[in-house]
Amino acid sequence: MTAVNSRLLKSFALGVLTAGLAVAPMMAAAQTTSTPVLMMPAPSTLSLSAAGEVAATPDMATIHFAVVTQSGTASGAMKANSVKMNEVMAALKAAGIATKDIQTSNLNLNPQYNYADGQAPKLTGYQAQNQITVRINDLNQTGTVIDAVIKAGINQVDSINFGLKNDDAVLDQARQNAVATLLKRANLYATATGMKVKRIISIEEGGPVYNQPQPMMFRAKAADASTPVSAGELQLSVNVSATFELEK
Repeated sequence: MTAVNSRLLKSFALGVLTAGLAVAPMMAAAQTTSTPVLMMPAPSTLSLSAAGEVAATPDMATIHFAVVTQSGTASGAMKANSVKMNEVMAALKAAGIATKDIQTSNLNLNPQYNYADGQAPKLTGYQAQNQITVRINDLNQTGTVIDAVIKAGINQVDSINFGLKNDDAVLDQARQNAVATLLKRANLYATATGMKVKRIISIEEGGPVYNQPQPMMFRAKAADASTPVSAGELQLSVNVSATFELEK
């Protein structure tokens, strides 16, 4: 090996060694300056539900009537029913009920059988039933309307339900009552555990619900005096659920 080649090899080896020494501290610095990952604790939460209730006086009623007729033939039962129902419709209009407030809700025609022990059922005739739903916008007319349709041929009253023509304002008051109850309870629980309410994470509504006595079905007979009807009071309720975040 010549003297020139020997010097070149030494210079190359020295350069590699120097470069290696320079890179090593940079790698070590990169490893020691990485940002640590911090695990944040999950927030403390509280989930509650509350019902807001408001009492309201009804201003409308919905009545479900039926005309029930029987005959030895299907056509005879339907014809008799149609005659009576036309008279009922005329009576409703005469009582001031608008056509838009009268709706046929169900129409049935069923065979009638006589069941005797040890014998096959024997067809005795047919029963036709025409059910209508009537909306009454003036509660003072309720008893009068019932009397009018009974005299016209209605022989079954299925139910009477009372309600409100516009329940927006009442329901909004029920919602406010529910939220006020939720906030009161949330602060109570938070204080009892040494914490305080930070914010509402979520809120959901269920309802509304109208609470009134369950109407009874009864067979109607011609009335000699006006049928007394008491609307009473409606209880409207809205259920609200919320999740709160608590903090120390």
